[in-house]
Amino acid sequence: MTTHERPFGRALEDFVAGDVYRHWPGKTITEYDDHLFCLITMNHHPLHLDAFYAENDTVHGRNLVVGNLVYSLVLGMSVPDVSGSCIANLEVESLMHKKPTFHGDTIYAETKVLDVTESRSKPDRGVVTVETKGYNQHGDEVCYFRRKLLVWKRDALPERHRPYESSFD
Repeated sequence: MTTHERPFGRALEDFVAGDVYRHWPGKTITEYDDHLFCLITMNHHPLHLDAFYAENDTVHGRNLVVGNLVYSLVLGMSVPDVSGSCIANLEVESLMHKKPTFHGDTIYAETKVLDVTESRSKPDRGVVTVETKGYNQHGDEVCYFRRKLLVWKRDALPERHRPYESSFD
């Protein structure tokens, strides 16, 4: 019998410059998702919360999804493939909202590895630079960001512990 651990993130050796990870699944952003995120983060701009205002006083004529929700969603989609086992997210170098996102849009994400650099001071880790793009259901790029993360080398990855013993062993 073989026990398989589902991977969550990658070791430094798993990253290759030029590789692309297509994250799955996508997420349809509902009006509820947007309103809850706005209220939790105290962004009460009527562009996101007030349909009458958005229909009558904005260039889009309808509510927009708050950009930080789109960014957070796209970032979150990348975690299992990219940063799930990293030591730290070091920086977001750039963040661009390329097109508006509306209630009912479905967002998908992809990440490209740009650079992999071993640490000069600590031999058990390195820095990975990636760019991530979010797309809507029409294939329009709606969000883009570059980030750097600190990643363990395979031999230094912490062991995954469980609070129980498997009954299958």
